[in-house]
Amino acid sequence: MSKEKKRRVLITGAAGFLGSHLSERFLSEGFHVIGMDNLITGDLKNIEHLFGQESFEFYHHDITKFVHVPGEIDYILHFASPASPIDYLKIPIQTLKVGSLGTHNLLGLAKEKNARILIASTSEVYGDPLVHPQTEEYYGNVNTIGPRGVYDEAKRFQESITMAYHRFHGLETRIARIFNTYGPRMRLNDGRVIPAFMGQALRGEDITVFGDGQQTRSFCYVDDQVDGLFKLLMSDYSYPVNIGNPDEITILEFAEEIVKLTNANQKIVFKPLPKDDPMQRQPDISLAKKILNWEPKVSRSEGMQKTFAYFKGLSKDELYRSEHKDFTAHNRL
Repeated sequence: MSKEKKRRVLITGAAGFLGSHLSERFLSEGFHVIGMDNLITGDLKNIEHLFGQESFEFYHHDITKFVHVPGEIDYILHFASPASPIDYLKIPIQTLKVGSLGTHNLLGLAKEKNARILIASTSEVYGDPLVHPQTEEYYGNVNTIGPRGVYDEAKRFQESITMAYHRFHGLETRIARIFNTYGPRMRLNDGRVIPAFMGQALRGEDITVFGDGQQTRSFCYVDDQVDGLFKLLMSDYSYPVNIGNPDEITILEFAEEIVKLTNANQKIVFKPLPKDDPMQRQPDISLAKKILNWEPKVSRSEGMQKTFAYFKGLSKDELYRSEHKDFTAHNRL
């Protein structure tokens, strides 16, 4: 009897936080996983434990250039993009290119291979929202020329071109609007709330809150996020779907939770709010519940314990290392 052929999935941004967890999930589901990353913000240490598996292969490649993968591909997950403010403010042009040229290249590959493609969009398409909580029908409130516009507009264009390929070419497309997600393998000093707070606590520094701390966020543990993404890919729904945890909390309350969790003795200090920083962020996940039968299962207290255990296990060098990647060459492109 012939061995059943494994389904093949291409995951871009595979060496990043979400990409590495997705790679693990698809391997556990019996897929052959092709990881792709140019390692601008990704790190091979996130996937080095997968290199020994027969069903995993890795391509070091920049998707803003022509993408070729030999053989059949059944699914593509596009997760190649800087996702933290520190990154996309340092490499604004590359951020725009990966959302536009990179997405175009992958949609073309999906068309060629007759593959279903899932695009990782973001809650940032809603900007600083005037509707709360945010539903998929909301068009957003985005400053196109502000410093965050390079990320927000790249993702909005990404959704537009994806739907154009769906409507014009009949391509099977899925769009996930991902809200704040956290867990092991986040980069400690990438500027996002959870690693920033935990890094400060572990180093004995004061906890920095921007503004008055009354802005809100809703944090989803990575296992829940990956489960929602997997179910969305396997669904029959082609339009955007919010994937996140609606459990909303103010940044000040969250900073106080971090102090308690880490047993830190530091005080909370306040700094000016960055330009266009959204004041509210909470997903309406009614659609995901209805069409995917999905909702988060991991409580924030449980998820934060797991995440803190990961950061606590980092070496002293990793704990005190700043984000020092040289982005100069990429900004010349």
